[in-house]
This record gives sequence, structure tokens and C-alpha cells, in this order.
Amino acid sequence: MKRVHIVAAIIFNSDKSEIYITKRPDHLHKGGFWEFPGGKVEAGETIEQAICRELDEEIGIHVTEQSPYQYLEFDYSDKSLTFDFICVTQFDHQPYGKEGQQGEWVAVSELANYSFPEANTPIVERVMKEFA
Repeated sequence: MKRVHIVAAIIFNSDKSEIYITKRPDHLHKGGFWEFPGGKVEAGETIEQAICRELDEEIGIHVTEQSPYQYLEFDYSDKSLTFDFICVTQFDHQPYGKEGQQGEWVAVSELANYSFPEANTPIVERVMKEFA
């Protein structure tokens, strides 16, 4: 099975008390689950370029400060994914669901109350441990 390379952003507000998450549309793989915004890395793109492009396309922000957070491989029965999770701490504009998806700011301490895909569970746990 071909492995798909994904970038996903942990987008913090200014005091790192909240993170912006989006809800996957029902018709997509893992639809209805919440996620850290991002998408596929295109051929020839760096991880940094990919996260900037994806966040502009999906939630309308321009990233000005980012740093690597965690690399993770996860295999579903129907998909193999490689993730690069990126912390985004500075950006221009306010995020919104540019493609019609629901999005909201969530207190770091409340992340466990949202349903994330299995691949995101280790990240949710680490973020809560480090920032809640």
C-alpha cells in the first residue's frame, strides 16, 4: 500500500491556551472526526511549504512562524499515512472554514472531549501533557 505524506498543524493562539481544530466532512475518510488542519504534501514541496499552502487553502491563514513537532507513521486497514505535525505559533488573519468545514478554537485542556481519528491520538495526548 502506498504511503501518503500528510502535514498537519497544531495552531496555537497567542498564549498557547487554545488550538484551532477543524471537523472532517462526513463524506471523507474519517468523516465527522475533528483534526488538526493540513493535507497532502505535493511532489517537490518541502514540509514547510506544504503546511503554508494547506493552511492558506483550508482556513485562510498566512503562517509566519512554525516549528516541527512530531513525525508519525500510522496504518489504517485501507490507508498508510506518514504525518509531519507542525506547531504554528504566529500567523496573519483569523482562521475560518474556507472550504465550508466547521472549525473552532478549543482550550488545550478540552481536546480530549473531541473525537479525533486514531492517528491523531498520540498527538492529542502529547499536546495536552505539554501545554494544558
